Amino acid sequence: MDDLMEYCEATSHFDPVLGIEVHVELGTATKMFDAAPNAFGGDPNTYVTPVSLGLPGCLPVVNHKAVEYAIRIGLALNCEIAPYCRFARKNYFYPDLTKAFQTSQYDEPIAHDGWIDVELEDGSLFRVEIERAHMEEDAGKNTHIGGAEGRIQGADHSLVDYNRAGVPLVEIVTRPIVGAGARTPEVARAYVQTLRDTFRALGVSEARMERGNVRADINVSLRPTPEDPLGVRSETKNVNSFRGIERTVRFEIQRQAAILSRGGAVVQETRHFHEEDGSTSSGREKSDAEDYRYFPEPDLVPVAPPREWVEELRRGLPELPVAKRRRLRAEWGFSDAEMRDAVNAGAVDLIDATVAAGASPASARKWWMGELARQAKDTDAALEDLAVTPAQVAQLQGLVDSGRLTDKLARQVLDGVLAGEGDPEQVVASRGLEVVSDDGALRSAVQDAIDANPAIVAKIRGGKVQAAGALVGAVMKATRGQADAARVRELIAEMVAG
Repeated sequence: MDDLMEYCEATSHFDPVLGIEVHVELGTATKMFDAAPNAFGGDPNTYVTPVSLGLPGCLPVVNHKAVEYAIRIGLALNCEIAPYCRFARKNYFYPDLTKAFQTSQYDEPIAHDGWIDVELEDGSLFRVEIERAHMEEDAGKNTHIGGAEGRIQGADHSLVDYNRAGVPLVEIVTRPIVGAGARTPEVARAYVQTLRDTFRALGVSEARMERGNVRADINVSLRPTPEDPLGVRSETKNVNSFRGIERTVRFEIQRQAAILSRGGAVVQETRHFHEEDGSTSSGREKSDAEDYRYFPEPDLVPVAPPREWVEELRRGLPELPVAKRRRLRAEWGFSDAEMRDAVNAGAVDLIDATVAAGASPASARKWWMGELARQAKDTDAALEDLAVTPAQVAQLQGLVDSGRLTDKLARQVLDGVLAGEGDPEQVVASRGLEVVSDDGALRSAVQDAIDANPAIVAKIRGGKVQAAGALVGAVMKATRGQADAARVRELIAEMVAG
Protein backbone atom coordinates (compact mmCIF):
# COMPACT_ATOMS: atom_id res chain seq x y z
CA MET A 1 0.00 0.00 0.00
CA ASP A 2 1.32 3.48 -0.88
CA ASP A 3 2.28 5.91 1.86
CA LEU A 4 -0.38 8.60 2.22
CA MET A 5 -0.35 12.08 3.71
CA GLU A 6 -3.37 13.20 5.71
CA TYR A 7 -5.76 14.87 3.28
CA CYS A 8 -6.04 18.20 5.11
CA GLU A 9 -2.25 18.40 5.38
CA ALA A 10 -1.83 17.52 1.68
CA THR A 11 -4.18 20.27 0.49
CA SER A 12 -2.58 22.81 2.83
CA HIS A 13 0.91 22.09 1.46
CA PHE A 14 0.07 21.59 -2.23
CA ASP A 15 -2.26 23.01 -4.86
CA PRO A 16 -4.18 20.20 -6.62
CA VAL A 17 -4.76 20.42 -10.36
CA LEU A 18 -7.33 18.20 -12.01
CA GLY A 19 -7.98 17.09 -15.57
CA ILE A 20 -10.78 14.76 -16.63
CA GLU A 21 -11.38 12.88 -19.85
CA VAL A 22 -14.90 11.52 -20.06
CA HIS A 23 -15.89 8.93 -22.66
CA VAL A 24 -19.59 8.52 -23.42
CA GLU A 25 -20.95 5.74 -25.61
CA LEU A 26 -23.56 7.16 -27.96
CA GLY A 27 -26.96 5.52 -28.16
CA THR A 28 -27.12 5.07 -31.92
CA ALA A 29 -28.69 2.01 -33.51
CA THR A 30 -25.45 1.01 -35.24
CA LYS A 31 -21.75 1.46 -34.70
CA MET A 32 -19.58 4.44 -35.61
CA PHE A 33 -18.32 3.23 -38.97
CA ASP A 34 -20.42 0.19 -39.93
CA ALA A 35 -23.88 -1.33 -39.70
CA ALA A 36 -23.20 -3.73 -36.82
CA PRO A 37 -25.74 -3.36 -33.99
CA ASN A 38 -24.81 -0.99 -31.19
CA ALA A 39 -26.31 -2.92 -28.27
CA PHE A 40 -25.38 -3.93 -24.74
CA GLY A 41 -24.83 -7.60 -23.94
CA GLY A 42 -25.26 -10.37 -26.48
CA ASP A 43 -23.11 -13.44 -26.96
CA PRO A 44 -19.43 -12.57 -27.47
CA ASN A 45 -18.45 -11.56 -30.99
CA THR A 46 -21.97 -11.55 -32.43
CA TYR A 47 -22.49 -7.77 -32.87
CA VAL A 48 -19.75 -7.51 -35.47
CA THR A 49 -19.17 -7.07 -39.19
CA PRO A 50 -15.95 -7.29 -41.20
CA VAL A 51 -15.51 -3.54 -40.60
CA SER A 52 -15.86 -3.99 -36.81
CA LEU A 53 -13.17 -6.65 -36.99
CA GLY A 54 -10.86 -4.59 -39.20
CA LEU A 55 -10.65 -7.24 -41.89
CA PRO A 56 -8.66 -6.36 -45.02
CA GLY A 57 -10.49 -4.56 -47.81
CA CYS A 58 -13.33 -3.19 -45.63
CA LEU A 59 -14.05 0.54 -45.79
CA PRO A 60 -15.68 2.54 -42.97
CA VAL A 61 -18.63 4.93 -43.39
CA VAL A 62 -19.36 7.65 -40.80
CA ASN A 63 -22.58 7.29 -38.80
CA HIS A 64 -24.64 10.46 -39.43
CA LYS A 65 -26.59 10.14 -36.18
CA ALA A 66 -23.36 9.86 -34.20
CA VAL A 67 -22.18 13.15 -35.74
CA GLU A 68 -25.49 14.74 -34.76
CA TYR A 69 -25.15 13.49 -31.19
CA ALA A 70 -21.57 14.77 -30.98
CA ILE A 71 -22.69 18.21 -32.13
CA ARG A 72 -25.53 18.24 -29.58
CA ILE A 73 -23.06 17.40 -26.82
CA GLY A 74 -20.69 20.14 -28.02
CA LEU A 75 -23.49 22.71 -28.06
CA ALA A 76 -24.65 21.73 -24.57
CA LEU A 77 -21.07 22.29 -23.37
CA ASN A 78 -21.01 25.78 -24.94
CA CYS A 79 -18.34 24.67 -27.43
CA GLU A 80 -17.52 26.06 -30.83
CA ILE A 81 -18.59 23.57 -33.50
CA ALA A 82 -15.92 23.15 -36.15
CA PRO A 83 -17.04 23.97 -39.70
CA TYR A 84 -14.60 21.30 -40.90
CA CYS A 85 -13.01 18.40 -39.05
CA ARG A 86 -11.55 15.03 -39.87
CA PHE A 87 -10.70 11.67 -38.40
CA ALA A 88 -7.21 10.35 -37.66
CA ARG A 89 -5.59 7.03 -36.91
CA LYS A 90 -4.27 6.60 -33.37
CA ASN A 91 -1.77 3.81 -33.70
CA TYR A 92 -1.08 1.33 -30.93
CA PHE A 93 -1.27 -2.43 -30.62
CA TYR A 94 -3.53 -4.15 -28.13
CA PRO A 95 -5.64 -7.28 -28.64
CA ASP A 96 -8.95 -5.40 -28.38
CA LEU A 97 -7.97 -3.31 -31.42
CA THR A 98 -8.01 -5.65 -34.38
CA LYS A 99 -6.77 -2.94 -36.75
CA ALA A 100 -3.84 -2.00 -34.50
CA PHE A 101 -5.17 1.57 -34.59
CA GLN A 102 -8.18 3.43 -33.27
CA THR A 103 -10.13 5.77 -35.53
CA SER A 104 -10.36 9.00 -33.57
CA GLN A 105 -9.91 12.76 -33.97
CA TYR A 106 -6.65 14.46 -33.10
CA ASP A 107 -5.83 18.02 -34.13
CA GLU A 108 -9.24 18.74 -35.66
CA PRO A 109 -12.03 17.83 -33.19
CA ILE A 110 -15.68 18.47 -33.96
CA ALA A 111 -16.14 20.70 -30.87
CA HIS A 112 -13.70 22.85 -28.91
CA ASP A 113 -13.32 25.71 -26.42
CA GLY A 114 -16.38 25.29 -24.23
CA TRP A 115 -17.39 25.35 -20.56
CA ILE A 116 -19.99 24.01 -18.18
CA ASP A 117 -21.08 25.18 -14.73
CA VAL A 118 -21.48 22.43 -12.13
CA GLU A 119 -23.39 22.79 -8.88
CA LEU A 120 -21.61 21.79 -5.68
CA GLU A 121 -23.23 20.51 -2.49
CA ASP A 122 -23.55 23.97 -0.94
CA GLY A 123 -25.37 25.26 -4.03
CA SER A 124 -22.40 27.21 -5.40
CA LEU A 125 -21.41 26.94 -9.06
CA PHE A 126 -17.95 25.96 -10.29
CA ARG A 127 -17.07 26.52 -13.94
CA VAL A 128 -15.11 23.79 -15.73
CA GLU A 129 -13.42 24.80 -18.97
CA ILE A 130 -13.69 22.30 -21.84
CA GLU A 131 -10.75 22.01 -24.23
CA ARG A 132 -12.38 19.74 -26.78
CA ALA A 133 -14.99 17.08 -27.50
CA HIS A 134 -14.11 14.67 -30.27
CA MET A 135 -15.58 11.59 -31.94
CA GLU A 136 -13.96 8.18 -31.94
CA GLU A 137 -14.74 4.47 -31.74
CA ASP A 138 -14.61 2.21 -28.72
CA ALA A 139 -12.33 -0.81 -28.50
CA GLY A 140 -13.35 -4.37 -27.71
CA LYS A 141 -13.27 -5.86 -24.23
CA ASN A 142 -10.57 -8.10 -22.80
CA THR A 143 -11.39 -10.57 -20.05
CA HIS A 144 -8.28 -11.81 -18.27
CA ILE A 145 -8.58 -15.29 -16.80
CA GLY A 146 -6.61 -16.48 -13.79
CA GLY A 147 -5.28 -13.16 -12.48
CA ALA A 148 -6.35 -11.29 -9.38
CA GLU A 149 -9.42 -9.02 -9.78
CA GLY A 150 -9.62 -9.88 -13.48
CA ARG A 151 -6.44 -7.94 -14.27
CA ILE A 152 -3.78 -8.99 -16.75
CA GLN A 153 -1.12 -9.40 -14.05
CA GLY A 154 -0.88 -13.09 -13.26
CA ALA A 155 -3.54 -14.12 -15.79
CA ASP A 156 -3.25 -17.46 -17.59
CA HIS A 157 -4.94 -16.26 -20.75
CA SER A 158 -7.30 -13.58 -22.05
CA LEU A 159 -10.57 -13.66 -23.99
CA VAL A 160 -11.53 -10.86 -26.39
CA ASP A 161 -15.10 -9.80 -27.19
CA TYR A 162 -15.38 -7.42 -30.14
CA ASN A 163 -19.07 -6.58 -29.65
CA ARG A 164 -18.04 -3.18 -28.27
CA ALA A 165 -15.44 -2.56 -30.98
CA GLY A 166 -16.59 0.31 -33.15
CA VAL A 167 -19.27 1.62 -30.76
CA PRO A 168 -19.44 5.41 -31.25
CA LEU A 169 -17.85 7.49 -28.53
CA VAL A 170 -17.45 11.15 -27.74
CA GLU A 171 -14.46 11.99 -25.56
CA ILE A 172 -14.68 15.26 -23.61
CA VAL A 173 -11.39 16.71 -22.38
CA THR A 174 -11.19 19.50 -19.81
CA ARG A 175 -8.57 22.16 -19.54
CA PRO A 176 -6.64 22.00 -16.25
CA ILE A 177 -9.17 22.49 -13.44
CA VAL A 178 -7.58 24.81 -10.90
CA GLY A 179 -8.70 26.75 -7.87
CA ALA A 180 -10.78 24.04 -6.22
CA GLY A 181 -8.30 23.37 -3.41
CA ALA A 182 -9.59 20.91 -0.83
CA ARG A 183 -12.88 20.63 -2.76
CA THR A 184 -11.17 19.12 -5.81
CA PRO A 185 -12.66 15.62 -5.25
CA GLU A 186 -16.14 17.14 -4.91
CA VAL A 187 -15.67 19.16 -8.11
CA ALA A 188 -14.58 16.02 -9.98
CA ARG A 189 -17.66 14.10 -8.86
CA ALA A 190 -20.05 16.98 -9.56
CA TYR A 191 -18.57 17.53 -13.03
CA VAL A 192 -18.95 13.93 -14.17
CA GLN A 193 -22.42 13.71 -12.62
CA THR A 194 -23.45 16.86 -14.49
CA LEU A 195 -22.13 15.41 -17.74
CA ARG A 196 -24.01 12.14 -17.13
CA ASP A 197 -27.23 14.05 -16.51
CA THR A 198 -26.59 16.19 -19.60
CA PHE A 199 -26.16 13.14 -21.84
CA ARG A 200 -29.49 11.80 -20.60
CA ALA A 201 -31.25 15.14 -21.05
CA LEU A 202 -29.94 15.33 -24.62
CA GLY A 203 -31.09 11.78 -25.34
CA VAL A 204 -27.71 10.85 -26.81
CA SER A 205 -26.88 7.98 -24.43
CA GLU A 206 -28.40 5.84 -21.70
CA ALA A 207 -25.33 6.98 -19.74
CA ARG A 208 -25.35 3.90 -17.51
CA MET A 209 -22.06 4.09 -15.67
CA GLU A 210 -22.36 0.55 -14.35
CA ARG A 211 -22.49 -0.66 -17.97
CA GLY A 212 -19.49 1.43 -18.98
CA ASN A 213 -21.59 3.86 -21.06
CA VAL A 214 -19.77 6.66 -19.24
CA ARG A 215 -16.18 6.27 -18.11
CA ALA A 216 -13.75 8.83 -16.75
CA ASP A 217 -9.97 9.03 -16.88
CA ILE A 218 -8.88 11.12 -13.89
CA ASN A 219 -5.67 13.17 -14.14
CA VAL A 220 -4.27 14.57 -10.90
CA SER A 221 -1.12 16.57 -10.25
CA LEU A 222 0.18 18.73 -7.41
CA ARG A 223 2.26 21.89 -7.30
CA PRO A 224 3.54 23.88 -4.31
CA THR A 225 1.48 27.01 -5.05
CA PRO A 226 -0.97 28.19 -7.73
CA GLU A 227 1.81 30.32 -9.18
CA ASP A 228 4.08 27.33 -9.85
CA PRO A 229 4.13 25.35 -13.12
CA LEU A 230 1.91 22.29 -13.37
CA GLY A 231 3.27 19.18 -11.72
CA VAL A 232 3.68 15.68 -13.16
CA ARG A 233 0.29 13.98 -13.44
CA SER A 234 -1.03 10.51 -12.98
CA GLU A 235 -3.98 9.25 -15.04
CA THR A 236 -6.34 6.77 -13.39
CA LYS A 237 -8.18 4.98 -16.18
CA ASN A 238 -11.83 4.02 -16.67
CA VAL A 239 -13.39 5.00 -13.36
CA ASN A 240 -17.12 4.41 -13.71
CA SER A 241 -18.81 5.50 -10.50
CA PHE A 242 -19.26 8.93 -8.92
CA ARG A 243 -17.98 7.70 -5.57
CA GLY A 244 -15.01 6.09 -7.31
CA ILE A 245 -14.14 9.37 -9.03
CA GLU A 246 -14.19 11.26 -5.74
CA ARG A 247 -12.11 8.60 -3.98
CA THR A 248 -9.60 8.45 -6.84
CA VAL A 249 -8.90 12.17 -6.63
CA ARG A 250 -8.59 12.12 -2.85
CA PHE A 251 -6.25 9.10 -2.87
CA GLU A 252 -4.01 10.54 -5.59
CA ILE A 253 -3.70 13.86 -3.77
CA GLN A 254 -2.66 12.02 -0.59
CA ARG A 255 -0.30 9.65 -2.44
CA GLN A 256 1.44 12.32 -4.49
CA ALA A 257 1.74 14.67 -1.51
CA ALA A 258 3.51 11.95 0.46
CA ILE A 259 5.96 11.37 -2.41
CA LEU A 260 6.71 15.06 -2.94
CA SER A 261 7.03 15.84 0.78
CA ARG A 262 9.90 13.36 1.10
CA GLY A 263 11.69 14.72 -1.96
CA GLY A 264 10.55 12.06 -4.42
CA ALA A 265 9.25 12.47 -7.96
CA VAL A 266 5.79 11.56 -9.22
CA VAL A 267 5.91 9.26 -12.25
CA GLN A 268 3.75 10.12 -15.25
CA GLU A 269 1.78 6.90 -15.60
CA THR A 270 -1.62 5.33 -15.95
CA ARG A 271 -3.12 3.83 -12.82
CA HIS A 272 -6.00 1.53 -11.88
CA PHE A 273 -8.69 2.29 -9.30
CA HIS A 274 -9.66 -0.35 -6.72
CA GLU A 275 -13.27 -0.06 -5.55
CA GLU A 276 -12.76 -2.25 -2.46
CA ASP A 277 -10.46 0.21 -0.65
CA GLY A 278 -10.46 3.37 -2.78
CA SER A 279 -6.79 3.04 -3.70
CA THR A 280 -5.04 3.23 -7.07
CA SER A 281 -2.17 1.12 -8.35
CA SER A 282 0.43 1.59 -11.04
CA GLY A 283 -0.36 0.53 -14.61
CA ARG A 284 2.13 1.63 -17.23
CA GLU A 285 4.12 4.73 -18.07
CA LYS A 286 1.87 7.18 -19.88
CA SER A 287 2.32 7.63 -23.61
CA ASP A 288 2.39 11.13 -25.07
CA ALA A 289 0.56 12.06 -28.26
CA GLU A 290 3.61 11.64 -30.47
CA ASP A 291 3.89 8.01 -29.36
CA TYR A 292 0.60 7.24 -31.11
CA ARG A 293 1.87 8.43 -34.52
CA TYR A 294 -1.39 10.16 -35.43
CA PHE A 295 -2.05 10.73 -39.10
CA PRO A 296 -5.22 11.61 -41.07
CA GLU A 297 -7.53 8.66 -41.75
CA PRO A 298 -7.24 8.11 -45.53
CA ASP A 299 -10.46 6.05 -45.80
CA LEU A 300 -12.82 8.74 -44.47
CA VAL A 301 -13.75 12.09 -45.95
CA PRO A 302 -13.74 15.18 -43.68
CA VAL A 303 -16.88 16.09 -41.76
CA ALA A 304 -18.28 19.56 -42.57
CA PRO A 305 -21.61 20.11 -40.78
CA PRO A 306 -23.66 22.88 -42.45
CA ARG A 307 -24.17 25.94 -40.24
CA GLU A 308 -27.93 25.77 -40.77
CA TRP A 309 -27.99 22.25 -39.36
CA VAL A 310 -25.87 23.22 -36.34
CA GLU A 311 -28.19 26.13 -35.54
CA GLU A 312 -31.24 23.88 -35.92
CA LEU A 313 -29.68 21.49 -33.39
CA ARG A 314 -28.91 24.41 -31.07
CA ARG A 315 -32.55 25.52 -31.12
CA GLY A 316 -33.64 21.99 -30.23
CA LEU A 317 -31.52 21.68 -27.08
CA PRO A 318 -33.55 20.79 -23.94
CA GLU A 319 -33.33 22.48 -20.56
CA LEU A 320 -30.01 21.38 -19.10
CA PRO A 321 -29.58 19.71 -15.71
CA VAL A 322 -28.25 22.54 -13.50
CA ALA A 323 -30.92 24.99 -14.68
CA LYS A 324 -33.62 22.32 -14.44
CA ARG A 325 -32.67 21.33 -10.90
CA ARG A 326 -32.70 24.93 -9.71
CA ARG A 327 -36.12 25.51 -11.27
CA LEU A 328 -37.55 22.31 -9.82
CA ARG A 329 -36.12 22.98 -6.37
CA ALA A 330 -37.95 26.31 -6.31
CA GLU A 331 -41.18 24.86 -7.71
CA TRP A 332 -41.18 21.88 -5.36
CA GLY A 333 -40.14 23.78 -2.26
CA PHE A 334 -37.37 21.30 -1.48
CA SER A 335 -34.52 22.27 0.83
CA ASP A 336 -30.99 22.23 -0.57
CA ALA A 337 -30.33 18.99 1.34
CA GLU A 338 -33.50 17.32 0.03
CA MET A 339 -32.64 18.25 -3.55
CA ARG A 340 -29.03 17.16 -3.14
CA ASP A 341 -30.13 13.78 -1.83
CA ALA A 342 -32.51 13.37 -4.77
CA VAL A 343 -29.74 14.27 -7.22
CA ASN A 344 -27.27 11.85 -5.63
CA ALA A 345 -29.87 9.08 -5.70
CA GLY A 346 -30.64 9.66 -9.39
CA ALA A 347 -34.24 10.40 -8.44
CA VAL A 348 -34.83 13.91 -9.83
CA ASP A 349 -36.24 12.85 -13.19
CA LEU A 350 -38.32 10.12 -11.53
CA ILE A 351 -39.80 12.59 -9.04
CA ASP A 352 -40.43 15.06 -11.87
CA ALA A 353 -42.28 12.44 -13.92
CA THR A 354 -44.30 11.37 -10.86
CA VAL A 355 -45.35 14.98 -10.22
CA ALA A 356 -46.27 15.31 -13.91
CA ALA A 357 -48.48 12.23 -13.46
CA GLY A 358 -50.44 13.96 -10.68
CA ALA A 359 -48.64 13.42 -7.37
CA SER A 360 -47.50 16.24 -5.12
CA PRO A 361 -43.73 16.88 -4.99
CA ALA A 362 -43.62 15.90 -1.30
CA SER A 363 -45.40 12.58 -1.85
CA ALA A 364 -43.35 11.77 -4.96
CA ARG A 365 -40.17 12.42 -3.00
CA LYS A 366 -41.49 10.32 -0.09
CA TRP A 367 -41.91 7.25 -2.29
CA TRP A 368 -38.76 7.50 -4.40
CA MET A 369 -36.43 8.51 -1.57
CA GLY A 370 -38.09 6.25 1.02
CA GLU A 371 -39.61 2.87 0.27
CA LEU A 372 -38.35 2.64 -3.32
CA ALA A 373 -34.83 3.70 -2.37
CA ARG A 374 -34.86 0.94 0.25
CA GLN A 375 -36.06 -1.59 -2.31
CA ALA A 376 -33.30 -0.52 -4.71
CA LYS A 377 -30.66 -0.86 -2.01
CA ASP A 378 -31.94 -4.28 -0.92
CA THR A 379 -31.84 -5.61 -4.49
CA ASP A 380 -28.63 -3.78 -5.47
CA ALA A 381 -30.47 -2.06 -8.33
CA ALA A 382 -30.66 1.48 -9.65
CA LEU A 383 -33.91 3.33 -8.86
CA GLU A 384 -34.70 3.60 -12.55
CA ASP A 385 -34.42 -0.18 -12.93
CA LEU A 386 -37.15 -0.98 -10.41
CA ALA A 387 -40.28 -2.52 -11.92
CA VAL A 388 -42.49 0.48 -11.18
CA THR A 389 -43.18 3.59 -13.24
CA PRO A 390 -43.68 7.18 -12.10
CA ALA A 391 -47.30 6.92 -13.30
CA GLN A 392 -47.86 3.90 -11.03
CA VAL A 393 -46.33 5.73 -8.06
CA ALA A 394 -48.66 8.68 -8.72
CA GLN A 395 -51.63 6.30 -8.95
CA LEU A 396 -50.61 4.67 -5.66
CA GLN A 397 -50.43 8.06 -3.93
CA GLY A 398 -53.82 8.94 -5.39
CA LEU A 399 -55.31 5.89 -3.66
CA VAL A 400 -53.80 7.09 -0.38
CA ASP A 401 -55.05 10.65 -0.89
CA SER A 402 -58.58 9.40 -1.61
CA GLY A 403 -58.61 7.40 1.63
CA ARG A 404 -58.79 4.05 -0.13
CA LEU A 405 -55.36 3.03 1.19
CA THR A 406 -53.38 3.74 4.31
CA ASP A 407 -49.63 4.21 4.00
CA LYS A 408 -49.16 0.72 5.40
CA LEU A 409 -51.52 -0.81 2.86
CA ALA A 410 -49.93 1.27 0.11
CA ARG A 411 -46.57 -0.34 0.86
CA GLN A 412 -48.16 -3.77 0.44
CA VAL A 413 -49.67 -2.63 -2.86
CA LEU A 414 -46.25 -1.37 -3.95
CA ASP A 415 -44.79 -4.81 -3.21
CA GLY A 416 -47.40 -6.27 -5.57
CA VAL A 417 -46.57 -3.78 -8.32
CA LEU A 418 -42.85 -4.54 -7.98
CA ALA A 419 -43.66 -8.25 -8.13
CA GLY A 420 -45.33 -7.75 -11.51
CA GLU A 421 -48.93 -8.13 -10.35
CA GLY A 422 -50.13 -5.10 -12.32
CA ASP A 423 -50.99 -1.46 -11.63
CA PRO A 424 -51.91 -0.38 -8.07
CA GLU A 425 -55.67 -0.63 -8.79
CA GLN A 426 -55.21 -4.21 -9.98
CA VAL A 427 -53.13 -5.16 -6.93
CA VAL A 428 -55.71 -3.61 -4.58
CA ALA A 429 -58.45 -5.68 -6.21
CA SER A 430 -56.53 -8.96 -6.41
CA ARG A 431 -55.13 -8.77 -2.86
CA GLY A 432 -58.24 -7.22 -1.29
CA LEU A 433 -56.25 -4.44 0.32
CA GLU A 434 -58.65 -1.50 0.20
CA VAL A 435 -59.40 0.39 3.41
CA VAL A 436 -62.58 -0.75 5.18
CA SER A 437 -64.59 2.46 5.51
CA ASP A 438 -68.12 1.05 5.59
CA ASP A 439 -69.64 2.15 8.89
CA GLY A 440 -71.61 -1.06 9.31
CA ALA A 441 -68.51 -3.25 9.10
CA LEU A 442 -66.49 -0.88 11.27
CA ARG A 443 -69.19 -0.66 13.95
CA SER A 444 -69.30 -4.44 14.12
CA ALA A 445 -65.51 -4.65 14.52
CA VAL A 446 -65.49 -1.90 17.16
CA GLN A 447 -68.28 -3.60 19.11
CA ASP A 448 -66.33 -6.86 19.08
CA ALA A 449 -63.28 -5.02 20.47
CA ILE A 450 -65.38 -3.35 23.17
CA ASP A 451 -66.96 -6.64 24.20
CA ALA A 452 -63.57 -8.38 24.36
CA ASN A 453 -61.84 -5.67 26.42
CA PRO A 454 -64.08 -4.54 29.32
CA ALA A 455 -61.12 -3.42 31.44
CA ILE A 456 -59.92 -1.05 28.73
CA VAL A 457 -63.46 0.28 28.26
CA ALA A 458 -63.62 0.99 31.98
CA LYS A 459 -60.36 2.97 31.82
CA ILE A 460 -61.69 5.05 28.92
CA ARG A 461 -64.91 5.78 30.77
CA GLY A 462 -62.81 6.68 33.79
CA GLY A 463 -61.09 9.45 31.84
CA LYS A 464 -58.00 7.66 30.45
CA VAL A 465 -58.76 8.53 26.85
CA GLN A 466 -55.34 7.36 25.65
CA ALA A 467 -56.38 3.79 26.49
CA ALA A 468 -58.52 3.89 23.34
CA GLY A 469 -55.36 3.13 21.39
CA ALA A 470 -55.56 -0.49 22.51
CA LEU A 471 -59.06 -0.80 21.05
CA VAL A 472 -57.95 0.86 17.82
CA GLY A 473 -55.14 -1.70 17.62
CA ALA A 474 -57.56 -4.56 18.16
CA VAL A 475 -59.84 -3.31 15.37
CA MET A 476 -56.91 -2.83 13.01
CA LYS A 477 -55.73 -6.37 13.75
CA ALA A 478 -59.20 -7.78 13.16
CA THR A 479 -59.46 -5.97 9.81
CA ARG A 480 -55.87 -6.88 8.75
CA GLY A 481 -54.87 -3.23 8.95
CA GLN A 482 -57.52 -2.20 6.43
CA ALA A 483 -59.76 -0.13 8.72
CA ASP A 484 -59.86 3.65 8.51
CA ALA A 485 -58.07 4.35 11.79
CA ALA A 486 -59.45 7.87 12.18
CA ARG A 487 -63.02 6.65 11.74
CA VAL A 488 -62.38 3.75 14.13
CA ARG A 489 -61.27 6.19 16.82
CA GLU A 490 -64.42 8.29 16.28
CA LEU A 491 -66.63 5.22 16.59
CA ILE A 492 -64.90 4.04 19.75
CA ALA A 493 -65.47 7.43 21.38
CA GLU A 494 -69.11 7.39 20.32
CA MET A 495 -69.89 3.76 21.25
CA VAL A 496 -68.02 3.72 24.59
CA ALA A 497 -69.75 6.92 25.67
CA GLY A 498 -73.13 5.47 24.62
